[in-house]
Amino acid sequence: MTVDTTRIAAGDLAALLGSRLCHDLVSPLGAIGNGVELLEMSPDFPGLAQSPELRLIAEAVGAARARIQAYRMAFGMAQGEQRIGMAELARLLDGMAGQGRLTITLDADGDFSRPQIRMLILAVMCMESAMPWGGRVIVLRDGQRWRLVAECDRSKIDPAVWGWLDGIQSRPLTPSEVHFALLAEASRAENCTLHHEFDDTGGEIAF
Repeated sequence: MTVDTTRIAAGDLAALLGSRLCHDLVSPLGAIGNGVELLEMSPDFPGLAQSPELRLIAEAVGAARARIQAYRMAFGMAQGEQRIGMAELARLLDGMAGQGRLTITLDADGDFSRPQIRMLILAVMCMESAMPWGGRVIVLRDGQRWRLVAECDRSKIDPAVWGWLDGIQSRPLTPSEVHFALLAEASRAENCTLHHEFDDTGGEIAF
């Protein structure tokens, strides 16, 4: 029997697409950011650096670049031999927190495999979905186990969406919920067991 080596698994194909999209978007955003910095330093436009309009552009570009870095980690290819250090992980989490209402605190040491960090970023996205009005997340590394502990004043929980983490697919996901399916798939690929619970004032995801 001939094996077709030209075919790519559906999950790998989606990850390749995610990597390609993120890569192609980073360059133009970087160019815009560089242009803003040049305007800020230019003597031809005194006071422009402090203008609210330029500040708004700079903040928007910074937020978009940070989000794309998170998307690259969550939706791109994740090879097991790649390692992510503490500094890079802290930057990723700071970028995610800086764009919304979440406060994220990291309590971990060492460096970690890319698939682990992919799962971690996807889990943070699940927390974001549960806390659209904001909250606090502590990311803990305990031995070989990751725990994300959340607190909030109020949450928004859809059991049908969270059921995907348990393999219960009671309804299709929307594009804004795709990280739940991706986290479940990533946990199966890494042979990890996911634990999760959430109520009105917070919860936890562990793997």
